[in-house]
Amino acid sequence: MAQYKYPAVLSIAGSDSGGGAGIQADLKTFSALGCYGTTAITAVTVQNTLGVSAIHAIHVGIVIGQIKVVMDDIKAIAIKIGMIHSAELATAIAFLLKDYPQVPVIFDPVMVSSSGHQLTDHNTVESLKRDLFPVLQLLTPNLNEAALISGMPVETIDDMKKAAADIIDLGCKAVLIKGGHLQGVDLYDVYLDDKGTEHIFASKAIDSNNTHGTGCTLSSAITAYLALGNDILTAIDKAKVYVHQAIEYGKDVKTGEGHGPLNHFFEPQKLLKFTL
Repeated sequence: MAQYKYPAVLSIAGSDSGGGAGIQADLKTFSALGCYGTTAITAVTVQNTLGVSAIHAIHVGIVIGQIKVVMDDIKAIAIKIGMIHSAELATAIAFLLKDYPQVPVIFDPVMVSSSGHQLTDHNTVESLKRDLFPVLQLLTPNLNEAALISGMPVETIDDMKKAAADIIDLGCKAVLIKGGHLQGVDLYDVYLDDKGTEHIFASKAIDSNNTHGTGCTLSSAITAYLALGNDILTAIDKAKVYVHQAIEYGKDVKTGEGHGPLNHFFEPQKLLKFTL
């Protein structure tokens, strides 16, 4: 009798009590795309659609323990990382992930708020650059985060290309700088990898107040599509289509008084099974 396994993926991120971003958005995305989601929670936030009012960091040993038990037993085949709250945690995660070199790791750096406020202190940023970046398959910063990492203003597509090259020099295999904060009808993301492959992804802007968790959703969708066997450029392309549709299908829904979530389940897939 044939035996099967689910395409398991792991999210290492913070919890969003409002359900729109973080661990909750990641699990919804994994499920909607037919993957089996597992988690390592790094922080618990007190938040809703209006914003974050408190954050409780989970002890580093507990975070590392969550990752290890999932990887040793369920054996996730792709990993997404979101909120990392300390230099100590960044270094510990990087050290542990070296035990799983065959597993692609996608990092969506939660470093700067949508209002431009830096959320990550200098020591943590330096630890991420030194320790975590070299174990990544892909880094997905927004414009403000790319500016913080590269140390240069990032306001145009040419700036994005220059910043991407600087970030690759830090040891990343690939970077996708998200241009969602650029003004205009057309949106552009810039991809660059350590082999010199450059690609610009274009999409149309959608007029919606419901965009909370877009970055989390994109990175977790890329992770899911990698787990399903796609190469990195195909995974990004499919993930961008998924996010665009999730925004489109959720744009006319009111959830709370602030920025609402995407519609992750506009066309959910069945949980897939691979032959062992």
